[in-house]
Amino acid sequence: MSRDIKDFVLSCPVCAQNKPSNRQPAGLLQPLPVPERPWSHIALDFVTGPPSSSGMTTILTIVDRFSKACHLIPLRKLPSALQTAQLLVKHVFRLHGIPHDILSDRGPQFTSRVWKEFASALGARYTLTSGYHPQTNGQTERMNQELESALRCLTSTNPSDWSQYLPWIEYAHNSHVSTATGISPFEASLGYQPPLFPSEEKQIAVPSVHHHIHRCRQFWTQTNQALLRTAEQNHRFADCRRTPAPQYHPGQRVWLSTRDLPARTSRRKLAPRYTGPYEIISVISPTTVRLRLPSHSRVHPSFHVSQIKPVLSSPLCPLAEPPPPSQDHQGRKILRILDSRRRGKGFQSTGMAKIPRTGHGFPVPLSLTSLSSLPSC
Repeated sequence: MSRDIKDFVLSCPVCAQNKPSNRQPAGLLQPLPVPERPWSHIALDFVTGPPSSSGMTTILTIVDRFSKACHLIPLRKLPSALQTAQLLVKHVFRLHGIPHDILSDRGPQFTSRVWKEFASALGARYTLTSGYHPQTNGQTERMNQELESALRCLTSTNPSDWSQYLPWIEYAHNSHVSTATGISPFEASLGYQPPLFPSEEKQIAVPSVHHHIHRCRQFWTQTNQALLRTAEQNHRFADCRRTPAPQYHPGQRVWLSTRDLPARTSRRKLAPRYTGPYEIISVISPTTVRLRLPSHSRVHPSFHVSQIKPVLSSPLCPLAEPPPPSQDHQGRKILRILDSRRRGKGFQSTGMAKIPRTGHGFPVPLSLTSLSSLPSC
């Protein structure tokens, strides 16, 4: 009896969708490969939302995953994929060479065909984070936190002056000793710490070019070993707060967490905690899967295993059949769009259309329907 009750509760779809999980997140840490030289592996991200400063409203953050050096580039708005590629050529490639790997989130700039062709032409590999899992690009996320904290301190009296402080924040970050490497980004990438005062010039002087090259190689070896130790330490600490993920396979059905998905209602307090079930199309990595989402879904189908959980079935509690199609379009056909108008302001406006519908062989009154809800023809 007790086993039957347990199987019934575990396989109950209502409980699976509405009850939160009290377990530790699934999926052990999968560290990114440790680079072996400066600027061979870079990470990108955008900081949006600051007040306009000299016409600038966005910051492009570029971080070298080896030396932890950064470039902070103010922009007037979010750039397109082509503009982002041009910014990399101007601020990274001409100074540090072409990288081997470019890590970014799944923003529209990095999922477009232009960006893929750009990376392919360079012979560089582009790596995208899984959906709603910014920990994959934790290097730039941490840099953004540091950047925003510094800007708050420097611009507390006049926030619109933040753009003039970016060069100094970049210099301060690149001069500061990193806990991951034990040396500053300047030392890891250049082989020396730029002097702040003229009296420090003698400390960085080198007798010959060969001596400087030898010193740079020593810094690179020291940095690589420090990064390996840091990665192992982070791996051990992170796995203490996680659990191994189940072994997923294509064709398996899972529930998807609604925590980060776009809300269908303004009140999410009583909304289901999980949605689905959805079928797994492929297993990209031990911690990332690709789901078969509905055709009208606007989110990327790749998710971290911490955002899904397997569907448990039992003969005592079979899954319910999918709901029937909406009665709004059943047996009715859209003849044509007669008129349209925009609702809202700026980019967040919603198109509306007046459409005639036909029921059982005769027209019905016009209705006002959102364009996003119209069935595709």
